[in-house]
Amino acid sequence: MKTKILSLILLIGLTLSGCNKFLDMNPTDRLSDKMVWQNAESVELYVNGFYPYINIYGAFGSGDSQVGLTEGLTETLKYGSMIPGTHVGFANIVAYADGGMSAPTAAFHLGMWDDLYARIRRVNEFLSGLHKYGTNLDAATKTRFEAEARFFRGFLYFQLIKRSGDVILYDEDLTKISKSTPLSTEAQGWEMVRADLDFAAKNLPKTWTGANTGRVSKGAAFAMQSRAMLYAKKWQVAKDAADSVINIGIYDLPKANSVADYQKVFKSATTGNKESILEFNYMQTGGPTHGFNKLFSPGGDVPGVGGRATPTQEMVESYEKATGGFPNWATWHNVNGTTTTPPYAELEVRFHASILYNGASWKGRSIETYVNGKDGFSVFKDDPNPSGRSTTGYYLRKLVDESHIDLNSQASTQTWVSIRMAEVYLNRAEAAFMLNNFTVANADVRKIRERVNLPYSDKSGADLMEAIRQERKIELAYEGHLYWDMRRWRLAHIKYNGAASRVHGLKIVREGAIYTYFYVDCDKQDRSFQEKMYRIPLPETELMNNTAVQQYPEWR
Repeated sequence: MKTKILSLILLIGLTLSGCNKFLDMNPTDRLSDKMVWQNAESVELYVNGFYPYINIYGAFGSGDSQVGLTEGLTETLKYGSMIPGTHVGFANIVAYADGGMSAPTAAFHLGMWDDLYARIRRVNEFLSGLHKYGTNLDAATKTRFEAEARFFRGFLYFQLIKRSGDVILYDEDLTKISKSTPLSTEAQGWEMVRADLDFAAKNLPKTWTGANTGRVSKGAAFAMQSRAMLYAKKWQVAKDAADSVINIGIYDLPKANSVADYQKVFKSATTGNKESILEFNYMQTGGPTHGFNKLFSPGGDVPGVGGRATPTQEMVESYEKATGGFPNWATWHNVNGTTTTPPYAELEVRFHASILYNGASWKGRSIETYVNGKDGFSVFKDDPNPSGRSTTGYYLRKLVDESHIDLNSQASTQTWVSIRMAEVYLNRAEAAFMLNNFTVANADVRKIRERVNLPYSDKSGADLMEAIRQERKIELAYEGHLYWDMRRWRLAHIKYNGAASRVHGLKIVREGAIYTYFYVDCDKQDRSFQEKMYRIPLPETELMNNTAVQQYPEWR
């Protein structure tokens, strides 16, 4: 789907502001259930209220975690503040887990349990009403609405199960809801997600036209299934779903010979971006907006506010040269400093489209991440509030809108592309690898690399899986995948523990025309990921209100 939500976005805004009149299944002073279901137009308003979930669980939304971008819990991004809060110090609290992470703290920062169930209930109430009162709708229209709703229920349960595994499964039979509902198994949960997305894929159109342009489509359902089934370890289902997206024939993986080319894949499908499968659009006037640019633009663009989290030296060193292979960064691992210019110019196009470094071109000027430069540098922990200055010597470029100039008076409106073809190919590559189909896995990795003109030689075994992980890390950087990928691969307790987990940056000191680069520790303490964190615990609210559940064993 290409959820452009253009004219549709106004309807969503109206639905959000007044959706309770549709969601209350026993209204007394508002529209009755039967009135809601009298015609397709009012039903459509109801289902429109589910579309903002695409935004909520994306990089521009607030639903994925309380920390902000979950990349801040990985080696790729560093939140510079020690002050508790979203997009400031929460990420460091979780990453360090001083003394061990408590169940309430883990549930608060990463669980999102209560909000997810509130949204799941809304979808189930819709489905219940559709089946009970939708007798005035013709069969095709009724099926279409059910398919849309079940897409969103599958999407929401995916978010829930990837966090906690065994969860409570509710469907549109509202009589099942009680204060003593037991947990279902993780396998049962993934089967429900598969079935919901199957139904959506089979009953949604390939494309929409006219006023319906932008609604969830067959491609969106299959693409979401290819993502979710990797977590479920249903490899054949994941591969088949990815095959189905590719075989639809309306999406593409365009070449990216330049930064401008690569940036186009994060634009709306309305601009001709054929890579976008599922997206959410914003509007400066009369529609929803977001604040991503103000939070993540270089400090020189919005003094005292920007640069909340900045790319790390570890992430910079994850990029290959444009000709393939990695530079030798040993010269810049010098705490005493070197005046040799880092090899940024040698790096591939995705680096230049994703990370801003000292001297990079941005908004008609050069980025200045040196001490006392326009964009500034702040030593982590020495200044608990960096106020827009980078603690790593870099700034985020990917997903930040360079054309957004007035950051103080105008909110952000760039499109959130939730699923794109690059991910589908990488999903298929991983599923194919797990099915021992190395031919397809290699072909898909090659396709991702050839798009940015990087060479590739076929691999097998552990080398092939490492190549898939590398491309997911680079291609999907800062799009909300890496932390959850590392959890499902069961690598987080290895990678994000101990002294080796610390992240670094380059502190740059300028004296005249000479720049000295100092390798600096941007954590100053070891990170901690306990194995029990592979399952986010139940929140206290569920334990208090549901007599049929106990806290997961690893958290008791």
